Amino acid sequence: MQQPGGLSALVVDDGSPDGTREVVRGLENAYPGRIAMLERSGKQGLGTAYIDGFGYALREDFEIICGMDADLSHNPDDLPRLIETIQSGEADMSIGSRYVDGVRIINWPLSRLMLSYAAGIYTRLITRLPVRDVTAGFLCYHRRTLESLDFSCIKSNGYSFLIEMKFRIWRKGFKLKEIPIIFTERTEGQSKMSKAIIREAAFKVWEFRFRDLFRKL
Repeated sequence: MQQPGGLSALVVDDGSPDGTREVVRGLENAYPGRIAMLERSGKQGLGTAYIDGFGYALREDFEIICGMDADLSHNPDDLPRLIETIQSGEADMSIGSRYVDGVRIINWPLSRLMLSYAAGIYTRLITRLPVRDVTAGFLCYHRRTLESLDFSCIKSNGYSFLIEMKFRIWRKGFKLKEIPIIFTERTEGQSKMSKAIIREAAFKVWEFRFRDLFRKL
């Protein structure tokens, strides 16, 4: 799924034992200047991986910065639609959404789907965030949205990080837009979902709301 020459890819890897490092190193040689790798020691969490990736992209002067899973759950062919939404000025942040124009998920068990959908309702009720897919990880940002944030204040490190990013950017006054995508569950590997991650997200949304009320977000 090769993308146009104007796009580059950064892979953030926390010492994956599945050979990710070797594959990416080979691709770096095959596509010089278009693929880079950020290697980190040990499992440091989703949130810090995103923050380190954002820091790299901002230092390299990218104007539009996207985040997505590398297991093809997010289809790279959807990238142009998300990017065009930013380039056209329709939004400052575009969200590849599983929950606009119906439920657009393939190969999820019903229990996982119900948990995800209920999490969206729960989060919207508490935060008033006008986004249906609150935990979406297929996202595009204009650099100004990231430059507006103080990453040292962001402590979420699971799926709540994805909620917090949307909430903070929305509360900064930027425009968010959901773009319908089809999400396909990975065929290899294991989900990082755990009870600890669910608990973190459940309590964090209250923290976001209260901090916002007292202007400490």
